[in-house]
Amino acid sequence: MGRYILKRVSAAVVTIFLVATITFFLMNLVPGGPFVSEKSISAQAQAALNEKFGLDKPLIVQYKNYMVSILHGDFGLSLKQRGRTVMEIITSRFPVSARLGGISVLVAILIGIPLGCTAAINRGKWGDNFIIVIATCGIAVPSFVICTVGMYFFGVHLGILPTYGLTSPAHYVLPVIALAFYPTAYITRLMRSSMLDVIGQDYIRTSKAKGVSQFISLFKHALRNAILPVVTYVGPLLAYTVTGSFIVEKIFVIPGLGGQFVSSITNRDYTVIMGTTICLATLVIVMNTIVDIVYKIIDPRIQLN
Repeated sequence: MGRYILKRVSAAVVTIFLVATITFFLMNLVPGGPFVSEKSISAQAQAALNEKFGLDKPLIVQYKNYMVSILHGDFGLSLKQRGRTVMEIITSRFPVSARLGGISVLVAILIGIPLGCTAAINRGKWGDNFIIVIATCGIAVPSFVICTVGMYFFGVHLGILPTYGLTSPAHYVLPVIALAFYPTAYITRLMRSSMLDVIGQDYIRTSKAKGVSQFISLFKHALRNAILPVVTYVGPLLAYTVTGSFIVEKIFVIPGLGGQFVSSITNRDYTVIMGTTICLATLVIVMNTIVDIVYKIIDPRIQLN
């Protein structure tokens, strides 16, 4: 297990390095610059700003300087938010996105797994058909449609839920529904198909023949194997939901990392783009590594080579 974890960590470091490198050069290939706007400043002022932030140097020199700074834990200063470092921006915005995304993933798991199991147990019955219809709609309907419908119905028409900000528990309801709707539907379908495959195995039929109750047979033996695909999905889902809820954060005016990432791209804030991209990549890689380790805990038959 120790050797496997060491290999995974080494691969993760290399992957993060490649992500940072590719993002850096692709970002600098885009026309324009951070100091070019509709009300353009003078050429002398632009040259002074480029010199101040090291943007006047050759691209390979900028890359080397940036990578050295990252190794020292320095992501640099924001080019647009004067006086603020990238690390300050990430640490102030990330907890908001993490809290919202974590609640959404937890809701998706707590609802999706029971629904998937229920659908599998009642295969072909009206309950199964009803759950499949809801799950299909959840996968097909985009999050911005959920946001719009929820804001109009619960916020404007009924006036029972707030529609912007995160200043009270009630403010979390609509964003969490919008973020959790798709993963809940996907987990439901994934859990249903996996459970149907498992309950058809010989060892489940044997346990039933020995007189083991259906509850123990399904939730002690079948669920442990059927949940493996869900575990695989939840790892990247958590990383995506935490830092990738761009649309939801924009619609509900949530001061999270997703909205900050969109703003940094619009403003060509190179250092913030790099910092948030590396943060997202690191989170995804860490989640995938944890999933691989949890695999071994759930199913001891898996060999980690």
